[in-house]
Amino acid sequence: MTQGIVFDIKKYALHDGPGIRTTVFFKGCPLRCLWCHNPEGQKIGPELMLRPNRCLDGCQLCLEKCPQGAISKPGAWPLIEAQRCDCCGLCAEVCPSEALEIVGKKMTAAEVMAEVMKDSPFYEESGGGVTFSGGEPLLQPEFLVELLELSQKNRLSTTVDTSGYAPFKVFERIWALVDLFLYDLKLMDPERHRLATGLRNEIILENLRRLAHLTDKIVIRLPVIPSINDDEANLVQMASFIASLPPLKGIELLPYHSLGKEKYTRLGRTYQLAELKKPSLEAMEKIARFFNETRLPISIGG
Repeated sequence: MTQGIVFDIKKYALHDGPGIRTTVFFKGCPLRCLWCHNPEGQKIGPELMLRPNRCLDGCQLCLEKCPQGAISKPGAWPLIEAQRCDCCGLCAEVCPSEALEIVGKKMTAAEVMAEVMKDSPFYEESGGGVTFSGGEPLLQPEFLVELLELSQKNRLSTTVDTSGYAPFKVFERIWALVDLFLYDLKLMDPERHRLATGLRNEIILENLRRLAHLTDKIVIRLPVIPSINDDEANLVQMASFIASLPPLKGIELLPYHSLGKEKYTRLGRTYQLAELKKPSLEAMEKIARFFNETRLPISIGG
């Protein structure tokens, strides 16, 4: 049985495909989007997360338990030396307030599916199912394939939420097992894409072209990030590109939000878009008009 690494299994998800769904979040992603709201899903291995506001005054248990000596407490909460921490989890096990947590868990496909199937009545009543997200689920292809096959055996509707950054042979393996792809597009210019996500986008665009000739079960998802990808030049290019593809299921415009900002603090990282504001509904409706030429259904907010 194939094992993979997941960092969350979210029940009763309403924005990750049709109906009521369970979303399985795979750990690991090749991109480093500046606005990522799941930074704990970027690194493929387990990570130690700290919630400073839960740390108890005077408690030294994590320092005493850490075999690597990676934890100190110069102030009100622990300071973790990432280079020395091997994510053994012993500190989290002894933490009485659950201020420390290991994010990322190895699971077999069967274990994940058993968790997903607990809510099967909701899927049947709502037309929902299971969504594989991340991180980037295509980064763990064997795990994903086995989960999709198990989903088929259990007659579950399947959705894959992807950045599109993967060898196309992975798409060739899975497309017939997927009822809907949620495919992210962020920027059209390769260099601007690199500055915002860490990688160029040629493989993403080419994969979408090729996938669109295999299946029409694709919804394009465009995260709208003010000052980064909401300019007219990018929107016009993106609309033209989508219009050049075979007809797809639709376009979802996802307004920027900063709900994941606190996670960066917990991981000891800096969130670079802290001053950015959510676009107004008026701004989102204006952006939606750029995509009229695609003649696809357009929704705002997922």
